[in-house]
Amino acid sequence: MKRYSFYFLVFIQFIFFNEFIIAQPFGPFPTVKTGAEQPEKYLEQLKDKNAGLVVNATSYIHNTHLVDSLLALGVRVKKIFAPEHGFRGSADAGYNISNSIDSATKLPIISLYGNHKKPTVEDLEDIDILIFDIQDVGVRFYTYISTLQYLMEACAENNKPLLILDRPNPNGWYIDGPILEKKYESFVGMQAIPIVHAMTVAEYAHFLNGEKLLKDSVQCDLNIVLCDGYDHTVKYILPRKPSPNLTNMTAVYLYPSTCLFEGTPLSVGRGTDKPFQVVGYPGSKIGKTYFTPVSKPGASNPVFVNQQCLGLDLAVYNGGYFYENKKIFLSWLIQFYLTYQNKDEFFTPYFDKLAGTDQLKSAIINGQSDFMIHQAWQPGIFKFKETRKKYLLYKDFE
Repeated sequence: MKRYSFYFLVFIQFIFFNEFIIAQPFGPFPTVKTGAEQPEKYLEQLKDKNAGLVVNATSYIHNTHLVDSLLALGVRVKKIFAPEHGFRGSADAGYNISNSIDSATKLPIISLYGNHKKPTVEDLEDIDILIFDIQDVGVRFYTYISTLQYLMEACAENNKPLLILDRPNPNGWYIDGPILEKKYESFVGMQAIPIVHAMTVAEYAHFLNGEKLLKDSVQCDLNIVLCDGYDHTVKYILPRKPSPNLTNMTAVYLYPSTCLFEGTPLSVGRGTDKPFQVVGYPGSKIGKTYFTPVSKPGASNPVFVNQQCLGLDLAVYNGGYFYENKKIFLSWLIQFYLTYQNKDEFFTPYFDKLAGTDQLKSAIINGQSDFMIHQAWQPGIFKFKETRKKYLLYKDFE
């Protein structure tokens, strides 16, 4: 009996341990229906209308892209509007994408990135209704919500209704990070919210409208199809990658923490098979993991291309670790700063834009701990939570 108990204990430890060491893949989440997966709730709104679709490689109804689905259902799709990474979702971060024609449908594609982030009067003159269906990851510097804001402003200014087909927030079960300060507003942070805000795109759109945060306080005519079976306690597993370098759920969970390294000279693994899951640089004094970034689709010119880096492999963590801790992890950033030889060169100007403040950088330079920094964030987070409550469309995690 004791022998069986011993083997049972070993088995349980194996299962528990491997929950944290196997990178969590994407997969179906059959108990949740996205807004797009409920056409019976929105097709009537599209009848006899010229529609413009704001979509990308995540905009699927099961195995069929929303564009193809709506065309098959007789909807008059006139144009496709594409955010960062493009319509097919393969372009590098920050890469300027030109307008083009979709080879499959022959529809014009209007890029909403680079120098043309906001639809113009000409873009919308033959459009009766705009549809937004893009999978977000719930992080302030992930630019799809910035595209949403510009889209809402254009719709309000041109008297066009906006239909949002909502999708779950895979990081929608906690809130953390500093509140963005106005002087650090940019396309990677347009509003005074924490880094992890725990709103779906529809909730965020309600927030922008309700708080009169759009340019000149204009109001967008919003129509929303909510997710079915989702609330902020649900740990939603994405069915496909939301952008080229978020390749599994572990990367999605790490992204609020590891993307801050993009404001330093270090590599976050772009150009490897573990983007946003490894961190390091040539000559690092931290970690035991070697990796060499190379040019590849979605990372054509990564930091330290073809150079061997040494650092940390954070893919050893899995969903359970993040669900338990519910925070942005700063200890890795602090460790690398403390061991970096030229500390004056560790933080680039882009770091403050990502953080939304210069206080995080100052706190690390002044030797504050992860715990102390998180404590300093709490008053801002508390105030934000009180505002956020007014715009929730789903049961909250608290």
